[in-house]
Amino acid sequence: MSETDARLTVLVVEDDAVIRCAAVEMIVEAGFAVREATNGNEAIRLLDQEQEAGGAVCVVVTDIDMPLGIDGIKLAACIDRRWPHIGIVITSGKVRPSPGDVPTDGLFIRKPYTDESLLAAIRSVMP
Repeated sequence: MSETDARLTVLVVEDDAVIRCAAVEMIVEAGFAVREATNGNEAIRLLDQEQEAGGAVCVVVTDIDMPLGIDGIKLAACIDRRWPHIGIVITSGKVRPSPGDVPTDGLFIRKPYTDESLLAAIRSVMP
């Protein structure tokens, strides 16, 4: 890991606790700081707070299929509009995004993903 990676924060948005914990653990082991949210609403609140505090989040990894109205596609569109400097990785094992659902600089990876493929995706969307 480079010195730059040590200062970077990844936000993992995943409603499945087992998947979220495994992703968080793997991303932390790769040397990144990690924040967690269980749904899109929580992620937006967290990003608003982060921006007020200086904005450490540089990449959001989000599942598509989440509760409470804001799925990963809507969350990605909101992030792309409000925080265009934040990289976006969208994941799903059930839903395949339609053309235009993934922001131009974002990536979609299918679940189950490997640690290597998720880390490669995170690094490739970093600003």
